[in-house]
Amino acid sequence: MAEYDILAEGFEEKRTKLRAVAYRMLGSISEADDAVQEAWLRLSRSYTGEIENLGGWLTTVVASVCLDMLRSRRSRREEPLGLHVPDPIVSRADGIDPEHEVLLSDSVGLALLVVLETLSPTERLAFVLHDMFGVPFEEIAPIVGRSPAASRQLASRARRRVRGSAPAPDADLSRQREVVDAFLAASRDGDFDTLVAVLDPDVVLRADSGAVLAGRSREVRGARAVAEQALTFSRLAPFVQTALVNGAAGVVVAPRGRLFTVMGFTVRGGKIVEIDILADPVRLRQVDLALLEN
Repeated sequence: MAEYDILAEGFEEKRTKLRAVAYRMLGSISEADDAVQEAWLRLSRSYTGEIENLGGWLTTVVASVCLDMLRSRRSRREEPLGLHVPDPIVSRADGIDPEHEVLLSDSVGLALLVVLETLSPTERLAFVLHDMFGVPFEEIAPIVGRSPAASRQLASRARRRVRGSAPAPDADLSRQREVVDAFLAASRDGDFDTLVAVLDPDVVLRADSGAVLAGRSREVRGARAVAEQALTFSRLAPFVQTALVNGAAGVVVAPRGRLFTVMGFTVRGGKIVEIDILADPVRLRQVDLALLEN
């Protein structure tokens, strides 16, 4: 029993990092928790006292479980056929919840997670483990069933995709908030010209309404088209509450305390370059609004 307790204690020390690995791999908080729990089950069933590096062993197991989950999505055609916004991590506007700090290290914004969704499962694993967690390719190779050199190529392809498609946000959070607040005010006031002015000419808006409301999911590109769409948000203005969404300026919309929408913004060069909206009622039930209460 004492040995089991020591094992459980060691696992709990690694849990937060393991969740961070799984969240980057899957873009889903609930699935990340499932992957971490599966790692614990495998550890508790197979532990022999011969694991020299528990953290490394657990990271490898979590990554392997996530790889299987990503492949299963595709084999069962569960990869979104249309638009998909990964699970947002929502915190109060005045600071990230301590539980979220590790999950959001390395600036894991929604824009980055959207790009990760476009990678193959093996590319995503190689990039996440090596570029985000410094795992050597010699340790990645057995997980993906490739040589270290081939694993390096997987990460390299993923890296090029990320650099070319995931906009790096402005670091100044207060400036982000000013830009987003200007967008919200212009939307509320029906000020089309100001909306266009705060949007990058090539801005992208993604709205994921989930499987139930799939016909209402959409992707809109270009400042004028996004501004026209934003004017429809004005009716929601009384219910908007500022928040941090994946560590960046965002908002939640919760009429009568019921979460309706989470909106994440990517601000670069003082302009909004991406707006990612989750309006899937099933997935929104998993967001804890208690984190936003004063």
